[in-house]
Amino acid sequence: MSLPDLTWQMVYGRLAWAIVLATLLIALVPGAWRHSRRLPLAALGLMALACLLPGQASPAWTLGLAFQYPSALLTSCCLLKLLDRRRGLRAICALPPGLAAPLAIAGAALYLDAFGLISQGYYYAGFSATGVPILAVLASAACAAAVIRDRSRRQALPLLGAFLLFSLLRLPTGNVWDAVLDPILWAWALVALATAALRRLRRLPAAHDTQPEPTPGLAADLPVLSVAGIDPYSTIKEQVSGKVSSK
Repeated sequence: MSLPDLTWQMVYGRLAWAIVLATLLIALVPGAWRHSRRLPLAALGLMALACLLPGQASPAWTLGLAFQYPSALLTSCCLLKLLDRRRGLRAICALPPGLAAPLAIAGAALYLDAFGLISQGYYYAGFSATGVPILAVLASAACAAAVIRDRSRRQALPLLGAFLLFSLLRLPTGNVWDAVLDPILWAWALVALATAALRRLRRLPAAHDTQPEPTPGLAADLPVLSVAGIDPYSTIKEQVSGKVSSK
């Protein structure tokens, strides 16, 4: 197990929190200002200056007490969101359901393990000195191949950034779970899944609004039956009883 240098951790923490706060700031500004392509750079510069303030004057210091460091995956997703805003792509989701679902499941397993409900030591396994580095290198290669082949690029790009940062500098904490998950990202994944589920439910037609269409062949034969003196909507019993009574 190798831990990152403390200086690199401090630099990463301030820059990562600046990117996350800039993304949140853009999400909170009014819609008329949100269309500006200069807003991402202005928000990122403002948050970077704020996070570089010394000591308790920096918001990164306060956020670090509550959440430690943002995961590399959260930072990559926020940076991708800022780039999308910069290019004018406002409708693209930086955390699609294909990425949000495994994050939500992994986060639930980690929190259940931390609370002692399953007690499998999942988090401490992220400090492994042999299996985790190999897994990170293989995951980086898989993500790079997906980006080159243009397959699931929206999921592969942030994951590639997270695994590369962990493989090269062991950031943010030396644990692979901290590189791909944190409380803010887990909450974001849950909200993204709930939003996608609500949109899918709205697209489904109501069951009581659907009416069966008449069969073309049967509809064509109805006039013929009516001409023959047989009511096509009456039952066989009613037709037989009508013929007997007529005799």
